[in-house]
Amino acid sequence: MATTTLTKEHKPPSNPVIVWGSRALWVNMVLCFFFLYFPIVVLVAFSFNDSKLSSQWSGFTLKWYSAMLENEEALTAFRNSLFVATCSTILSTIIGTMTALAMERFRFSFRKLYDGVLYLPVIIPDIVQAVALLAFYALVLEGLNSLLGLTGANTLRLGLPTVIFSHVSYSISFVVIVVRTSLRDFDKSLEEAAQDLGADEWTTFWRVTFPLILPGILGGALLAFTLSLDDFVISFFTTGPSGTTLPILVFGLIRRAVSPEINAISTVMLTMSIVLIILSQWLQSKSARK
Repeated sequence: MATTTLTKEHKPPSNPVIVWGSRALWVNMVLCFFFLYFPIVVLVAFSFNDSKLSSQWSGFTLKWYSAMLENEEALTAFRNSLFVATCSTILSTIIGTMTALAMERFRFSFRKLYDGVLYLPVIIPDIVQAVALLAFYALVLEGLNSLLGLTGANTLRLGLPTVIFSHVSYSISFVVIVVRTSLRDFDKSLEEAAQDLGADEWTTFWRVTFPLILPGILGGALLAFTLSLDDFVISFFTTGPSGTTLPILVFGLIRRAVSPEINAISTVMLTMSIVLIILSQWLQSKSARK
């Protein structure tokens, strides 16, 4: 009787270089996440610290959040930040959506050049854009003051309006990027069907196009709002004494001392940013599924 023997297939020995390389990548990933997020965890934890000293833990408390709500300077800066973020978001969303529609639907001269210019605010450093905007505002305000004959306390100066226009100048690019992503997967046959049924271009846009790309528009708006709310560099260079925003206030406070109240303000800003980013990503993914 013939017998057969089954032999196990032996896997070739793993390459030691690949094994250690994989382990090194895991270690690198853990270290990167540690250095990126552990300081944030410490900041949030010490915003509940009962001690005024940020170097030692003495118990849990919510008094720093209460102090933050009673700080009129912090509330004014927070209102300024919300005002700037809201105004710049509305303007950048309208202009960015119109620009995205023009870039995706029409072919015109210098289109490729304009397409490249749109990405400049995303690429160039904030400090470069801040200095350029400051020089531009100085030139424009000086010209307007001279033209209108304004002197002394009546002169036009840097303030919240200049901060708003500055935030619009770089938020537009982010709105365009998000909205164009929605338009690239858009089914144009739906517009053609609406026009075949007698709808004009304006009605087709509001009844068909706009509802379908609305998640992308809202995603771009939330991203623009988040960027404006958290911005420090551009706001610092383009604002005046009466236009202090929350990041600028935190910077001024932290130069004197790092108190738990600063940690509380930073935690509130961090929470708002995380919520807005999650909403933006959810709306963008919802737009992509459509």
